[in-house]
Amino acid sequence: MKTVDVLATILIVVGGLNWGLWGIFRFDLVADIFGGNTAVLSRIVYTLVGVAAAYRALGWTSVQHRLSPAKP
Repeated sequence: MKTVDVLATILIVVGGLNWGLWGIFRFDLVADIFGGNTAVLSRIVYTLVGVAAAYRALGWTSVQHRLSPAKP
């Protein structure tokens, strides 16, 4: 399960950086690397980023439990 968490986090970081580049410079790095925003590989990356975000969002309560201090 830890591997999935790491991959999800990496994909979310990639998505966040891509959105930051788009917001500041209007530059889509994923589209530039994979041949446009409608290219199959770009759409796969966008989909994986979305799935990773949904996975992390659905697992947020377990993260909160792990981060909360232990009760006496």
